[in-house]
Amino acid sequence: MDTISVNKFRDNLKSVVENVINQHEPVKITRRSGEDFVVISADDWEREQESLYVLQNKNLMQQISESITTHPSDNAQGRGYQPTNGELNEILDL
Repeated sequence: MDTISVNKFRDNLKSVVENVINQHEPVKITRRSGEDFVVISADDWEREQESLYVLQNKNLMQQISESITTHPSDNAQGRGYQPTNGELNEILDL
C-alpha cells in the first residue's frame, strides 16, 4: 500500500483516486496530527466486507471446511463432485 501526505493527496486528488479505482490498491494518507486514513474503492471495500462476513460466520466457515472433503483442490485425479450432463446443461443454459 502506497503512503502519501494529505497535502499531496489534496493536490493530486483526481489522479490518486483514479489509481485507487483502476489499480485496486488502497492508499494510506498521512496527516501531521498522526491520524492517518485509507482511501479504497467502493468495490474493493464491499469485497472486504463480504470476506469479513464469511470469515466471522461460523456456519459458512463450517460449510467451506466440509466442502473441502467433497471438492478437493486436487480434482485432477477425478475426486470431488462431478455434475451430470443435465446439470452441466442447466448451468451453461444449453
